[in-house]
Amino acid sequence: MRTLLEFEKPIAELEAKLEDMKKLAEENNVDVSSAVRNLTESIETLRKETFENLTRWQRVQLSRHPDRPYTLDYIEKICSEFHELHGDRTVKDDPAIVAGMADIDGKAVMIIGQQKGRKTKERQFRNFGMPNPEGYRKALRLMKMAEKFNVPIVTLIDTPGAFPGLEAEERGQGEAIARNIKEMMTLKVPVICIIIGEGASGGALGIAIGDRVLMLENSWYSVISPENCSTILWRTWEFKEQAAEALKLTATDMKGNGLVDDIISEPKGGAHLDYDQMSLTLKKTILSEIKKLEKMSAQDRINKRIDKFCSMGVVVE
Repeated sequence: MRTLLEFEKPIAELEAKLEDMKKLAEENNVDVSSAVRNLTESIETLRKETFENLTRWQRVQLSRHPDRPYTLDYIEKICSEFHELHGDRTVKDDPAIVAGMADIDGKAVMIIGQQKGRKTKERQFRNFGMPNPEGYRKALRLMKMAEKFNVPIVTLIDTPGAFPGLEAEERGQGEAIARNIKEMMTLKVPVICIIIGEGASGGALGIAIGDRVLMLENSWYSVISPENCSTILWRTWEFKEQAAEALKLTATDMKGNGLVDDIISEPKGGAHLDYDQMSLTLKKTILSEIKKLEKMSAQDRINKRIDKFCSMGVVVE
């Protein structure tokens, strides 16, 4: 059964009426084509108005939609082959980060992405998409492998943050993320980073340093989640909507502030409504970006990558 967010319910109610109308007309052999046409137009108008005027908090809700495609869903749709690789060669494998060699329309790429899990046991296994240090070290190991074999890197970011547990800190969570940021700056191969859902804090940044940083239309990217921001400022989650507005964390906000390079459109209503269309758009974008980046020399890519990130947050008065 489809999960509905609060602002999706009026659309769903009209869609249910439309289905009932069609069923009734078929059972009684009545021509209601005009009424069906009018109601269909009303649904499309309402959907357009709703999704063109979403608040920042509503976009956060969409980014967390339980039916939204995750990293493994995209891998299944866009890759003709995928060979998952495991382990950081130091501690263990981290299931919160999925990584491996893939084939996209004959193009070899290294895909690295965070995976949340959909059912309770899978969410526990994936640690709700919150990587431990070994996840970031696995990612870096495979990035270096991609560099060795001159294979482009694609990262898919979708995390509520790096795992904040004591054991993660003991194993060097901060150091692992910092090292990834440093090393990704100078990778010699093209690096494309795409925020497909949640992009929270250093948990996202640990695999988000690239030549091209893109966001799906209904994703968010920020130093902190609205709930945690609300908790710090007001000591309650009740002001999460105000926090989302203040954080300016949507794709449009991020592009406007020069923090991401571009926005990838989603099907009207969100990526969860059409996996095939969203996956096709993502695949075309990845292949197009790789083609552009491969025309540049490795040193040019590195220089532009460093310049891009070093210019962020700089204010000239």
